Amino acid sequence: MRKKVISFILPIYNEEGNILLLWKELKNLESKLKNYACEFIFVNDFSKDSSLEKLQKIQKSNPKSVKVISFSRNYGHQLAVTAGQDLASGDAVIVMDADLQDPPEVCLDLVAKWENGFDVVYAKRRKYKTNFVKEVTAWAFYRILSKISSVEIPVDTGDFRLLSKRVNDEMKKYKENSRFLRGISSLVGFKQAEVLFDRKDRYAGETGYTFFKSLKLAIDGITGFSVAPIRLISFIGSFFAIFSFIFGFGYVIASVFLGENISGWASTVTAIYFLGGIQLLMLGILGEYIGRIFIESLNRPLYTIDHQESRL
Repeated sequence: MRKKVISFILPIYNEEGNILLLWKELKNLESKLKNYACEFIFVNDFSKDSSLEKLQKIQKSNPKSVKVISFSRNYGHQLAVTAGQDLASGDAVIVMDADLQDPPEVCLDLVAKWENGFDVVYAKRRKYKTNFVKEVTAWAFYRILSKISSVEIPVDTGDFRLLSKRVNDEMKKYKENSRFLRGISSLVGFKQAEVLFDRKDRYAGETGYTFFKSLKLAIDGITGFSVAPIRLISFIGSFFAIFSFIFGFGYVIASVFLGENISGWASTVTAIYFLGGIQLLMLGILGEYIGRIFIESLNRPLYTIDHQESRL
């Protein structure tokens, strides 16, 4: 009887300090999944350190179970995961980070839920292991997104999750460049469940998700799964139109019937600047959606692989 195959997708960007311990943890996990065959897909996102060299050594020592893909430039975490999904051949796919903040032992719970009939099993954080500002902004982002999104996206979850083969195959059909994979996996549907876990501290190195990269991911999530920002423009525009009408009508009444001459150069200039700022903000929101349309219309490849090493 053929063993079920589990594919592990691990995006790598400047993780030289984590790779050896990560591999030790993965091998330990593999020994606990003795009823399954495991394949490990490492996607090197154009690391600037010795990550690729260490991955190549691991692949040469484990040619039957390890694939190493190396991008021609840095494409970002979401596309690194996408490349791994495209090459995964397993009956289930597990996406996890390489910094050991996603504990490998949690995968045992993910697999158990999958065997109970769930197609998507996402790891949900009990608490964050990060600075206060990032914790608060992440908490707020997930809850705002859950309120305005066109699909139900679980709060406090990252990309650490298990996908069944049919979910992974469906996700391959989604070719948008500005990707928000945790949203796409929710959009695909099927039976989904959660596994609670405590996220650990990063073992070594620094996170590749800077503030601006996190902000971009948040914008991709909001604009990719909600038109609420565009609708907000209409509400704000209507509010100021009504307010302006009432204010102007009051000015006419005061001038004609009460004979009062209302002055206020400072307040007028302030109002002009305020409305100008609102208009620029609204144009920026519209520009974000138009920019997405432009990028998708180019129909460019999602990524380019420099080289691939595997004997699977």
